[in-house]
Amino acid sequence: MRAKLLTGVLASLTLTACNNSEPQRNYTPIKVRGPEQDQLKKLGALDLAIALKRAIYDAGYTCKRVTDGGFVGEWKNLDMWVAHCVYDTGQPRDWAIFTGPDGSAQVRDCKDIPGSGLPECKILKRPAGSFTEVKPGTEKKAE
Repeated sequence: MRAKLLTGVLASLTLTACNNSEPQRNYTPIKVRGPEQDQLKKLGALDLAIALKRAIYDAGYTCKRVTDGGFVGEWKNLDMWVAHCVYDTGQPRDWAIFTGPDGSAQVRDCKDIPGSGLPECKILKRPAGSFTEVKPGTEKKAE
């Protein structure tokens, strides 16, 4: 009798131990942003074109002139931007620029984006102003 009781208690403890997991907790993801990411959103078209073009060149690519661009959205902790570049010869090219909270930038050719799991190179918000025209009186003069 004692053996049956002991076996029953041990079986019960064993089953209880198997289901001894802590309840799942809801974790709030931490969103890290850097001042550079916020500054890009405040730029006008011409200044944004300069910033995106510099990121493209720093990544080892070329861009003769940015004629369109803008904000695509957030992907993980990166902001995604698109720059439409035209060249003297050759086809225009769209570049995806991912800016990080540490001020870094990663550049990808938009033709390589489909199927990669990254967002589509579709501009959702364009900056104020024009990428190609400088209004008289708005140029910054060298000091």
